[in-house]
Amino acid sequence: MAAYHVVLVHFPIALWLSSALLIFLRVVNDGPLGRGADRALPLFLLLGVLFGIIAYVVGLLVWDWEALSSSPMGRNHMLTATWSLAYFALLAITRQVQGEALWHGTTRFVMLILSGIGVILVGITGTLGGHLVGIYTDVGNVLRMLGWEIYSTYYVPNLTVALLIVLAVVMAGLGLMAGRKQSA
Repeated sequence: MAAYHVVLVHFPIALWLSSALLIFLRVVNDGPLGRGADRALPLFLLLGVLFGIIAYVVGLLVWDWEALSSSPMGRNHMLTATWSLAYFALLAITRQVQGEALWHGTTRFVMLILSGIGVILVGITGTLGGHLVGIYTDVGNVLRMLGWEIYSTYYVPNLTVALLIVLAVVMAGLGLMAGRKQSA
């Protein structure tokens, strides 16, 4: 049954990575190619989120919650999977609500950075999932070099939480400034 989850997770991964590519194309190209990428983006994000939900639920059905949550690697995988799904859901909502206005001014670069963060989250989630089923990668070694031991539960230091709050305030401020410029 685990093979179903492994197969299913590749659909949201492919759609989310493709979404990041579409965002990149839209940021660097205002012509027909960029506009075409933007027209496809909402569908890619929506399908990625829908397939992500299906893969998430199947993962919960495949592995016993007690076993998964008692393992630091299992907790980390669930944590990053939840973050990845929520992250791309928010990108989909942002694209839907903002529409074409998203690609004017500094917000286009904010979207590029956000999509890059999403790609990193998905990569970490996949790495942890691979380790859970015995497929080891060098990404685990990179995470260790960054100070994350993947075989113990992630704990977010207070400084990291503070930096996340500051980043959220800065990004909200950028969004408000961009909104005021457009309405002026």
